[in-house]
Amino acid sequence: MPISRPLRIAALASAAVAAGAGVWLLRTYDPNAAGNPFPPCMFRAFTGCYCIGCGLTRALHALVHGDLPGALSMNPLAVLLMPLMPLMVAWSGGWQPRALAPLMRWLMEPKLWLVLLPGYWIARNLPWHPFTLLAPG
Repeated sequence: MPISRPLRIAALASAAVAAGAGVWLLRTYDPNAAGNPFPPCMFRAFTGCYCIGCGLTRALHALVHGDLPGALSMNPLAVLLMPLMPLMVAWSGGWQPRALAPLMRWLMEPKLWLVLLPGYWIARNLPWHPFTLLAPG
């Protein structure tokens, strides 16, 4: 069942408000500083290993401050995939330009994510170079 236009507009407005609040929080508070309002990674706290999202808050903080190399050092996969996320959401929502079809067929394939995400999770916890470059900086 298609989503009605008012509901779609409300969802986009809510997403814009949430994104604005997130940018404000990340510009105002430093996740690297003690006493910040951001929660620590529970997976890291319990296991001592990095999860797929470890370093993402610090990467976003670096991005809103214009520090792309710093963001890449915190969570390279998330930073590299970030520009693709709106495209994937738009594709799923029905915006499907023919020129993007080959790329989107590849990106929307569940097998890609079933290999990439666990592989990244394992690789960033390996103690050897170059895998140590995947761990949050």
